[in-house]
Amino acid sequence: MRKELEKTYDPSQIEDRLYNKWCEKGYFTPDPKKGGDPFTIVIPPPNVTGQLHMGHALDETLQDILIRHKRMQGYNTLWLPGTDHAGIATQIKVEEHLRKTEGITRYDLGRDKFLERVWDWKHQYGSRIINQLKKLGSSCDWTRERFTMDEGCSKAVKEVFCSLYEKGLIYRGHRIINWCPRCLTALSDAEVSYEDQQGAFWHINYPVKDSDRFVEIATTRPETLLGDTAVAVHPEDERYKDLIGKMLILPLVGREIPVIADEYVEKDFGTGCVKITPAHDPNDFMVGERHGLEQIRVMNDDATISAGYGRYSGMDRYEARKAIVEDLEAQGLLVKTEPHAHNVGTCYRCGTTVEPITSDQWFVKMEPLAKKAIEVVEDGTICFEPDRFSKIYLHWMRNIRDWCISRQLWWGHRIPAFYCDECGEMVVSRESGVCCPKCGKEMRQENDVLDTWFSSALWPFSTLGWPENTEDLSFYYPTSTLVTGYDIIPFWVSRMIVMGMECMKEKPFSTVFIHGLVRDAKGRKMSKSLGNGIDPLEIIGTYGADALRFALATGNSPGNDMRFSDEKIEAARNFNNKVWNAARFVLMNLEIDEVNLPTADKLETEDKWILSKFNTLAGEVSENLDKFELGVALAKLYDFIWDVFCDWYIELLKPRFADKGSESNLVAQNVIAYVLGETLKLLHPFMPFITEEIWQSLPHTAKDTAESIMISKYPTKCDAFCLPEDEERMEKLIEVIRAIRNRRAEMNVPPSKKASLYIVSARADVFNEKSTKFFEKLASASTVEYPAEYSDESAVQLVTDAATVYIPMGDLVDFEKELARLNKEKEKTEGEILRIEKKLSNEGFVAKAPAAVIEGEKAKLAKYKDTLVSLEAAIQKIKR
Repeated sequence: MRKELEKTYDPSQIEDRLYNKWCEKGYFTPDPKKGGDPFTIVIPPPNVTGQLHMGHALDETLQDILIRHKRMQGYNTLWLPGTDHAGIATQIKVEEHLRKTEGITRYDLGRDKFLERVWDWKHQYGSRIINQLKKLGSSCDWTRERFTMDEGCSKAVKEVFCSLYEKGLIYRGHRIINWCPRCLTALSDAEVSYEDQQGAFWHINYPVKDSDRFVEIATTRPETLLGDTAVAVHPEDERYKDLIGKMLILPLVGREIPVIADEYVEKDFGTGCVKITPAHDPNDFMVGERHGLEQIRVMNDDATISAGYGRYSGMDRYEARKAIVEDLEAQGLLVKTEPHAHNVGTCYRCGTTVEPITSDQWFVKMEPLAKKAIEVVEDGTICFEPDRFSKIYLHWMRNIRDWCISRQLWWGHRIPAFYCDECGEMVVSRESGVCCPKCGKEMRQENDVLDTWFSSALWPFSTLGWPENTEDLSFYYPTSTLVTGYDIIPFWVSRMIVMGMECMKEKPFSTVFIHGLVRDAKGRKMSKSLGNGIDPLEIIGTYGADALRFALATGNSPGNDMRFSDEKIEAARNFNNKVWNAARFVLMNLEIDEVNLPTADKLETEDKWILSKFNTLAGEVSENLDKFELGVALAKLYDFIWDVFCDWYIELLKPRFADKGSESNLVAQNVIAYVLGETLKLLHPFMPFITEEIWQSLPHTAKDTAESIMISKYPTKCDAFCLPEDEERMEKLIEVIRAIRNRRAEMNVPPSKKASLYIVSARADVFNEKSTKFFEKLASASTVEYPAEYSDESAVQLVTDAATVYIPMGDLVDFEKELARLNKEKEKTEGEILRIEKKLSNEGFVAKAPAAVIEGEKAKLAKYKDTLVSLEAAIQKIKR
C-alpha cells in the first residue's frame, strides 16, 4: 500500500531517514566486477580539521548532481571521498590548542609526542566534515573513504618521491625560496598570494671607495641592505662604465662590495643602479649565481635581524627598516623617499608578507615533467570547462619553476631522505630504518615534511590503490570529471596532471569542470571580517538540504562566481512546497496502483501536450547536464514543474478528476502519475530527498521495478512522445486563456464574475466543444460560442495569432456602479481644473512664482482636461 504524504513538507523528518537507508542499501557503493561504463569523480579532499562552508557546499552539490545523473543513466559510478591532512593548517590549529589549554608548545612535547596529539585531534575532529557532507546528501562511497596520510596514500607518496629522486627529478639544493616568518616554513610559488601594499622607494647613496663620488640606488626594502654583496649596472650604460669593477663602501656596514655589469639591470628605470642581495631576492640570487657573489643571509627564520649587525640584531624586519632609514639620514646618505605602491607576496595560509631567503630545501624539477602535462591539454585529451581556464593552466605550466616541496613542519609525510652523522653520506630510501651504505652506522631521517600538495597531486590514483595494480585502479582510472574552483588550478589541478602523466602514463581525468566562488548578495567575498559568511548547516537545519542545493545550483554557470541571497533560499523553499503540494493533490486523485499509459487514441489533447513537453524536457536536461550547464537544466525543470505541470496541466485535469469512474478520468490518472514520477527522476540529482520521498508514494509502470529513485532509469527523449502538432494545438488554447486572464486582471474583474465568450477562429481543431470546459474552468467563462463571425462594437476584443475573442462589456462591468464611479471621478477632475485655473488667473502668483512652477501647473491643467474628455466619452458610451 502506498504511503501518504504529510500535509506539510518537513525536511527534518525525511532527510536523515532516507540518507541512512541509501547507505544501508549500498546504493553509493559500486562494484567493478559488474562491469559497464565507469564514471568516476574523486572529491577534492577538504581539510581533515575543517568545517563545511559555502564553497564546500557548492563543490559537493555540483559533484553530486553529476554523479547521481550518471548513476541513473546506468554508469558504474564511483564518487570517492576523503580528507587532506593539511600540513600547515592542522599543525597551527593543534599548536594553538596546546598553547591555550596547556600553555605548552610542540617543542615542549617533542616531535613524537606532538604527532600523537595531532593524530588524537584528527581522530576526534576528522569525521566532522565528513558527517557534514552527508547532511548535504552527498552520495559518496564511504566504504572507500581515504585520507592523504593513511597507509596506502603514504606508500604512494614514498614511492613517487623515491622514483623521481632516482630519475634525477627531485634534488636537494641551496636556493632562494619563499619563506613565511609566521608559519616558519618554506612555501612553493603557488602558495604565495600577491596583494598591493603601500610602501616607499628609499634613494640611498653608496660611497665609491677612495673617491668623493657616490652611486645612488633606490630600494623598497632598505633592511636588506645589510646583506648586499654588489651593485649592478647595465654594461652599456655610459654613465657608469668607468665604475664597473670598482669597489663601493656599503653604508652602515662598511663592507666593500663591487660594481658589476649585468643585463638584468634596466638602464632607464630609476637611477640605473641596483643593489644586489643574493640571499633575499630571487632576481638578485640569479645575478649572484652568474657572478659568483657571496650569499649573506641577514634574517632569522622569524624575520628578525641576525646576530652580528649591532643594534639592528634581534629587531623585527620592519623595526630594523625604520632604524636603518634613520641612521642613513643621520649620516647624510638618504637622498630622498618617494611613496610607492607595489605588489607584495603573502602567505596563502596566514597572510603574512613572505620573505625571500636562501635555504637548503628539496625541489622537484618541473620543466621536464611539465611537457606531457602541457601536451594533453593542448591536444584536447584533457578539457577545461569552460575552455578559458585552459589558458590560465597553460600560462602557469609554460612558465613553471622548480617546485619547493620541503616544509619545516612536523605534521605531514616525512621526507624519506637519511643522513649519516658519522661520514656525511645521504641516501633516499623506501625503507623506514636505514644504515649507512658507506660506514654502516644508523642514519638520521630528514626532519622536513613534504608540501601537502605533493600527496594531493597523487589523489586520483593513490586513492584507487596505486602503486598496487588493484581492481579499482584498473577499472576506475582514469577518472572522468574533476570538479573544483578556479583558485586552485596552480596548486592542485596542474600537479595532478603532472603526476598522472608521470606515474600512470595516462591522464588523471578527462574534464576539469571549473566553478566560481560563492559570494554574498552584494557580490562580496564571504569573510569573517565582513561578517557576511553563511553557515550551510544552519540553512540545512532551517530549510533542508534540498533547498540549499537548489539555491546553489540555481543560475550556476561554469567558471563564474555566484551570489547567494535570502531570496534564493526562500525561492528554493517555495519550490519545495510547490512540488510537495502538487504531489499531494495528484495522490488525492489517484485510485490506480500501477501506471499503464493509454494508447494515443485514448489520450486527450492536454495529455499529448504534457507528454510532448516532458519529452522535450527530458532530452534537453540530459544534454545540459552533459555540457555542465547545471543552472540551465535546473531552470528548465523549474519552469516545467511550476508553470507547465502545476499551473496548467493540473488545472486542465480538474474537470476530468471530478468525473469519477469515467474512462477520461482513468486516462488522466495514468498520465499525471507517469509525468510526475518521470519528472521527479529528472529533478532527483538536484533535490534527492524530496524526490525520493514523493516517488516512493507514487504508482509506477510494471517495468519500473527500482526500489529507489536514485537507482531507477533516468528519463530519455523518445519518438513516441514527440507530438509537435498536439503540443501546438494546446499552446494555442493556452495562449487565448492567458490573454483573457490578463485582460480581466487589467480591468480588475474578479474571477468570480463569469462572462460569455465568443471565439472566432479558423482553427476548429483547437477551438471546439471540447475546449469549452477549459474556458469555463480557467477563463471564468459562463458560456462559450464559436461563431464564424461576431459584431459588437462595445465588446472587449482580444486578438491572438490563432483566434479573436469577444467578451460583452456588460458581462465584465456593472454599468450602474461603473457610471457612479465615472461621475465621481469626473467631479473630482473638474474640481482640480477649477483650482488650477484660479491659481493661474491670480496675477500675484504668476508674478512671484518661478517659471518652472508655472509651467508645471499648466502641464497639470492640460493633463486634467485630457482626463475629463476621456471620462465624458466613457460616460456617454455607457449611457448609449
